[in-house]
Amino acid sequence: MVYLYLMIAIVAEVFATLALKPAEGFTKIGPSIVVILGYAISFYLLSVILKTMPVGITYAIWSGVGIVLTAVLAAVFFKQTPDTPAIIGMGFIVAGVMIIQIFSQTQID
Repeated sequence: MVYLYLMIAIVAEVFATLALKPAEGFTKIGPSIVVILGYAISFYLLSVILKTMPVGITYAIWSGVGIVLTAVLAAVFFKQTPDTPAIIGMGFIVAGVMIIQIFSQTQID
């Protein structure tokens, strides 16, 4: 169940982050509500996750997957295509998350 919560927390954070641009400095009500709700859901779920999962592992997965998903969706919705060094860097982030998942001996309580 903890990984389901983590996935929902990541998606909520990504939607909140993507809504920051159309919120235009919180001057647009609809996107501003998405930002506030998205981050509230994400941080609430992170607080639940941290009862059973180590902070470092949780944050590495949450931020790493969030960065890549945000970049991909920003390319789709805002035409903000990352350049080659950015893509390589995100590849390293994905590799790091995979290494944590496959090889880490850190236990989930």
